[in-house]
Amino acid sequence: MLLKQIEYFQAVVETGSFSLAGERCHISQSAVSQQIKALEEEIGTPLLHRHNRTFSLTPAGELFYRKGTALRNEALRLIHDVHAAGTGESTVLRIGYLKCYGGSEFIDATAEFSAAHPEVKLEIINGNHEDLYQALRDEHVDIILNDQRRAFSDDYVNYELIQSHCYIELASHHPLAKKSRITTKDLENETCILVAGDHQQETEQTYYHDIVGFHGAFRFAETLSEARILVASGNGFLPVEGIRNDVYFGTAITRIPLYRNRTPVMRNYCAFWKADNSGWYVEEFAEILHRQFQ
Repeated sequence: MLLKQIEYFQAVVETGSFSLAGERCHISQSAVSQQIKALEEEIGTPLLHRHNRTFSLTPAGELFYRKGTALRNEALRLIHDVHAAGTGESTVLRIGYLKCYGGSEFIDATAEFSAAHPEVKLEIINGNHEDLYQALRDEHVDIILNDQRRAFSDDYVNYELIQSHCYIELASHHPLAKKSRITTKDLENETCILVAGDHQQETEQTYYHDIVGFHGAFRFAETLSEARILVASGNGFLPVEGIRNDVYFGTAITRIPLYRNRTPVMRNYCAFWKADNSGWYVEEFAEILHRQFQ
């Protein structure tokens, strides 16, 4: 059994088509079909039920897909590690996350991954939504934790982590901080503090004004820490990324779920990576991140 045969079988299952699998693997449709048949003969049982132009997985096929994916990823990891050991190259995983992300899930995921794979060097950047999207598109990072602001693209793996409430942070002495929930209307005369560099200020302001519904003044901070100092000193409120309503600063700052009228404002968090860069370490980090969000 060849790793290539497992790759072809994965491609058939994931694309739902022998022809699309051939395009993905850069071989002909007939070659894919021949390799799948050879694989079935070697295993000694059908993996696919063929129905004219469609197919479905047999129970054996479902098992082989699950186990074969893990086997192939492990083999690719072994090949990569052996090559790195032989050439003296270090393995690097480049990760991006949201600059205004206030939850602990990302930190916990990087710590768990690093403990499990000390041989891998992590290079980590942060940025606004568009910064991360551009970095991924330009292949400056391998995987990003980002919120969903556009339709999913087939060029990327769009791994949905969780749909969560949006929160805002206010100084605990602010009159609105006593509320158990807060609406965009409550905030219409308040200053919204956004974490954004000069090149992303207009984009972030447009998103939070037009999409989220903050219609007051805007003020910008370079870092999350700077933004929270502004919040604690009563200079405005901060929309934050993160899935839990935890207390982060003792009595200084209060975090409150955000509503639009009676409907909670929600945010989809995803791990994104390029479909043609689905290496073992990328997928492993995504799985660890997913567990943290659960």
